[in-house]
Amino acid sequence: MGHPTIPPERYTKKTLPSKLCHVCGRPFTWRKKWARDWDAVTVCSERCRRQKRRQPGGAA
Repeated sequence: MGHPTIPPERYTKKTLPSKLCHVCGRPFTWRKKWARDWDAVTVCSERCRRQKRRQPGGAA
């Protein structure tokens, strides 16, 4: 199981996909624990996930 656009034999730090965190704006890269949910991941950390809940209009 891996990211569908990158063949497993090609995994290197340089080729892992990355996104920008919707809360802090910092870039973060793909992690194995996010393999199934990578398309739904929008925040880089638990701290940002909790911060998102506190913001008005955030997920409750």
